[in-house]
Amino acid sequence: MVLFPSSSSSSSASPSLLSIDEALTLIPGLPNDIAAQILSMVPYSHHSRIKCTCKAWYAFLSSKTLISLRHHLRHLTHLLCIFPQDPSISSPYLFDPNNLAWCPLPLMPCNPHVYGLCNFTSISLGPNLYVLGGSLFDTRSFPMDRPSPSSSAFRFNFVESSWDQLSPMLSPRGSFACAAIPNLGQIIVAGGGSRHTLFGAAGSRMSSVEKYDVGRDEWVAMDGLPRYRAGCVGFLVGSGEEREFWVMGGYGESRTISGVFPVDEYYKDAVVMGVKKNGCGKWRELGDMWREGERARLGKIVVVEDYEWDQPGVFMLDNNDIFRYDLVSNSWQKESGLPRKAPCNSSCGFVVLNGELHVLSLLKGGDTTESRRSRQQKRAGSLLIQIYQPRKRTWRSLITKPPFHCPLDFNTAVMCTIQL
Repeated sequence: MVLFPSSSSSSSASPSLLSIDEALTLIPGLPNDIAAQILSMVPYSHHSRIKCTCKAWYAFLSSKTLISLRHHLRHLTHLLCIFPQDPSISSPYLFDPNNLAWCPLPLMPCNPHVYGLCNFTSISLGPNLYVLGGSLFDTRSFPMDRPSPSSSAFRFNFVESSWDQLSPMLSPRGSFACAAIPNLGQIIVAGGGSRHTLFGAAGSRMSSVEKYDVGRDEWVAMDGLPRYRAGCVGFLVGSGEEREFWVMGGYGESRTISGVFPVDEYYKDAVVMGVKKNGCGKWRELGDMWREGERARLGKIVVVEDYEWDQPGVFMLDNNDIFRYDLVSNSWQKESGLPRKAPCNSSCGFVVLNGELHVLSLLKGGDTTESRRSRQQKRAGSLLIQIYQPRKRTWRSLITKPPFHCPLDFNTAVMCTIQL
């Protein structure tokens, strides 16, 4: 019997116990508690490779105690999770930038009646990864060539290395704002609709808002947005009990060009709602964040916690430039430009890992023309990651070979981060 710290951040927390067969030894010549601390330092992205070393390692690296020990000793690794396509047909991958290591995750449970899931949201909360909603095609609906919103919710448990299907959302939605509230064990979703990547401005819009309680596996309706809003982004501002849920950008009504081609009308404003332990406040509306002609729509948004003055830094990637949001003036100020410009009309990914902004783009992507389809089986291109440190205002970069067989399209790929 070996003692291990619990997942509590307090050093005085009572230890949890992990029973290990005394006939098995983690590292010969060392006590199991010391060996466990050594193994806990191995980056999570390498665990799948070393599990097969012996039965004792497999048991320890598959146990709940490992993640608790990593949290206690602060051996957490900041990982990027990429969903290249529908996670029920294409495996998501974890990427460890510090070790340039990739680790596949199991496929999400498949529903034989639906296909082509996209515009879903992935978010992490503790050692769990959540996949919520999205737009898809349903063979049971009519007409079959029109996308439908999904209300499904799945959770990948890294301790058990398995997917769980959760209670569905009250309202099916895709392309919506979402944020996790770790101290309350809750997830908030707002707006959305049934938009699909193949159908441009087609689909529905909605204003409903709901909150998921992780402990109860329950969704609860909240006050809706002031108006319909889909394709928006959501994040939290503030710390402790004084927090606000912000919803920015997105589109509402659509208009047609020449009475035929639908075009989205994008918003230039944001709405804010106070979030507290005993409930949530009312929505308040902010004015436009940019003047007419400055930009057509909001770019990709990431949030760096505790950027300065106890307020998070909100950053936007707009083409080859990075802008920072000024909460006081409700405007965007240019922060920096990419050292290596992305090719025109190419897609880029934008995430924050360990307080740094990561801009992902493909180098020499695979040729997907009809005459060279056989070459798609080869791994497509290299992934360039340009990393910006907001505090020091410095750039660095790294290049890695992704494990995907087809080029990543960052306009449709879904990404989130997790600490393990």
